[in-house]
Amino acid sequence: MSTFVLIHGAWHGAWCWRKVSSRLEKLGHAVIAPDLAGLGADDTPLAHVSLQLWTQQVCRILDSQAEPVMLVGHSRGGIVISEVAEQRPDKIRELVYLTAFLVRNGECLFDLAQQDLSSLVPANMVMSPDKLFSTMREESLRDAFYGQCSAEDVALAHELVRPEPTVPLATPLRLTQENFGRVPRVYVQCLRDRAIPPALQQQMYTATPCRVLCLDTDHSPFFSAPDELTAHLHALTR
Repeated sequence: MSTFVLIHGAWHGAWCWRKVSSRLEKLGHAVIAPDLAGLGADDTPLAHVSLQLWTQQVCRILDSQAEPVMLVGHSRGGIVISEVAEQRPDKIRELVYLTAFLVRNGECLFDLAQQDLSSLVPANMVMSPDKLFSTMREESLRDAFYGQCSAEDVALAHELVRPEPTVPLATPLRLTQENFGRVPRVYVQCLRDRAIPPALQQQMYTATPCRVLCLDTDHSPFFSAPDELTAHLHALTR
């Protein structure tokens, strides 16, 4: 069995993985799903949050593991797992981009996020006056992230989403072929995603080639299709 390290996306926390974590554990896998600094239950001031801080946080988790892990990043979590792969390529068995930002060397997340005008996210992001963080308009959450999710899951998300620090999203990634480039990559494309639309997902995994799997889901398959997502993740370990 394998160890999965699950990295949540923007505005979210470890809470979003609860259904998938329990299913993977029932299959015999170990699961680590941290709250990134400043999000979930973590109380790090947003002014102190950087992409480097998140990367160091995840690197410490990988350093504590005896064997390479399956490193999964959802949405904005993609930039985190890419940076971790650059720093710890030998500690990763496979990178899994779950409808995630797969950014090339020298690019930042904002470079890609603004390219697809059909995304519901940019128009519904509300930036703080000091540009330190952003929130999403509450009335947009279901349509943007949880279109196929239950009312219970949407209510939980409304309660638990937190402001997203801006600095990591504007930080260019520094990736090399020697490190990041040699780690196996899988992209899980979500075909009904309205946050990172399928065309943008395809653009990213074409520019940085991956093995591609598909789910006929919204942006949040950890809620809307946990059985199917778990089956994909489990199959990758065989």
